Amino acid sequence: MKKITIKTILNNFEEIVASLLFCATLALVVLNVITRYVFKSGIPWSEEFSTGCFVWTAFIGAAACYKRRQHLGVDMVVKRLPQKVQNVINIVVDILLAILCIYLFYIGCLYIMVSYTKPTALLGISSAVFSISLPLAFLDMSVWSVVFIFRDLKCIKKYGRTLTQEEYIAMKEAEV
Repeated sequence: MKKITIKTILNNFEEIVASLLFCATLALVVLNVITRYVFKSGIPWSEEFSTGCFVWTAFIGAAACYKRRQHLGVDMVVKRLPQKVQNVINIVVDILLAILCIYLFYIGCLYIMVSYTKPTALLGISSAVFSISLPLAFLDMSVWSVVFIFRDLKCIKKYGRTLTQEEYIAMKEAEV
């Protein structure tokens, strides 16, 4: 059995948070269904709260996928190009994604400033409590974008090419 360490928790932080929030969403929805059928009365705030948890799950889960480079991409044409051109394209894509994530973080912050004073319908709390997952996720993705740029530059210097996520992990494990 693999030992759980602080490093393991930090390396999987986004996945842990998204999983816990998804479990909370699922548990609350199931509990609400049971109370509706058994007691003929649901939990009034459960839909609002479970929707908020699901929003957090979606954005933090997207950040987790981004961190692992698991989002879909079409690189069929790029793979057929010479290695030096592939390297340039990969770095340019990394830079463009960093710019996009930073911009979306900025837009998310603006959205939070607007939604901060708007209370939720049933709970009466600021809707920013649920919406703050948007800029947090894009901040996380922005940080990872910068990491990817430096990682790819390092790989080009060391191996002469950018590495896929799987290759990078294998090379890192081989070094240890």
